[in-house]
Amino acid sequence: MMNFIVKTHKQGTIYAKPHFFILNKGMNSGKPQQAPFTNSFVILFEHNKDCENIFWIAYSLWKSKFWLQHLVGSVIPFLRLPDFKEYFFERTILMMQEHEEHVKYVASLKLLEQKEKQFNENMNLINDMRRVILYRYIKTK
Repeated sequence: MMNFIVKTHKQGTIYAKPHFFILNKGMNSGKPQQAPFTNSFVILFEHNKDCENIFWIAYSLWKSKFWLQHLVGSVIPFLRLPDFKEYFFERTILMMQEHEEHVKYVASLKLLEQKEKQFNENMNLINDMRRVILYRYIKTK
């Protein structure tokens, strides 16, 4: 079983080991990202392979809105570190038991993420072209 350390991220800290960040405040709590959030946990690993595998588990938990049931606070909801550690470790073990299935799902998620990025880039280009055409149309009249 892979080992990882979960702790609260402090601004300005530089991590030498493979890592990623998990947002811990707001309705997007549980969102994983490579760049640090202002309010986040950091998960540290020994190997890049482990980091990537766990990143996609964290991504799937966030996308499936798993963390919403564990948020506390009335004005700005947040995840508590002990709760996050307990449930994240539990879900990680459960999801990694079927490793071959996990690898297949991770490959599918990566492909979908890539296609979504291409789609968004295409939408931005379409919007830019629309603006250019409308600008030229207005300017000629």
